[in-house]
Amino acid sequence: MARSPSMSSLRLFLLVARTCSFSETARIANLSQPALSRTIKLLEEDLGVRLFDRNSRNVMLTDAGAALVPIVERLTADFDMAFRELDQTFSGERGRVVVGALPSVAADFLPKAIARFLQTRSRVEVIVRENLTGGLLQNLQDRSIDISITIPPAGTSAIRFEPMFEDEYVLVCRPDDLATIPDPAPWHIFTQHPFIAMEPRSSVRMMTDSVFAAAGIDAPARFECAQLATVGGLIGEGLGISLLPRSTLPLMAVGKQISWRTTQAPIASRTIGICTLADRTLAPATEAFRRLLLEMAVDAKF
Repeated sequence: MARSPSMSSLRLFLLVARTCSFSETARIANLSQPALSRTIKLLEEDLGVRLFDRNSRNVMLTDAGAALVPIVERLTADFDMAFRELDQTFSGERGRVVVGALPSVAADFLPKAIARFLQTRSRVEVIVRENLTGGLLQNLQDRSIDISITIPPAGTSAIRFEPMFEDEYVLVCRPDDLATIPDPAPWHIFTQHPFIAMEPRSSVRMMTDSVFAAAGIDAPARFECAQLATVGGLIGEGLGISLLPRSTLPLMAVGKQISWRTTQAPIASRTIGICTLADRTLAPATEAFRRLLLEMAVDAKF
């Protein structure tokens, strides 16, 4: 074989084979008949075989031409399918989105966003990775995730942050504690009950330490937990109270008796948003998911 034939020449061959007419094929393909004849002649030269027997009235496939027909049908079908899939990928209808999120976001807001996203993009694969803020930012930088939902990163221009919503911190307690806790709760309440804290490396703990300092109170941790479910379990058993973002409440309330109160000033909250690499162009499916997250964040309620 002198060279690989083009897809356009193979398509013209297939059309001649189906119509058994050079003139009809030329009309359908909007080509002059001499141009079509030259294309078929070059294809025969490339393949090193004669594909058609022709006379003044008939066009017939040779044995080699007949053998080529099913091969070209498979080739053109595969080619067309590949480009349909490519078009779907470029339009965001197909692809893969790897999203990282804080556990509190991954438990409530994110599933709702994914469900809505897949209503119109069912062929997109969505993978969720849960982690704390530090791990999420590292995952983003090593490109093991495409997008992250977390708090703003500190001191880096390599990551773009788009705010979505404010997540207010609230006092979390058992329902029977509400009778003794004013609404909104004064900060000194945390000095009158055992305080259940998240572990020191978590962003939640850093915020509670900061807001206690701003409120001028000393509320040492009676318990330190790595998981929000553990915090919920301890609160449910009446072992203390906690100060947590409202978005975390669904993680603790499963099978537990959990209630909450807002707090007096200074009001504590954290900004939740989307982190992406500043120098990375998002794939179409990921970009579509990013836009949906921002749209849903407008009406997000916790």
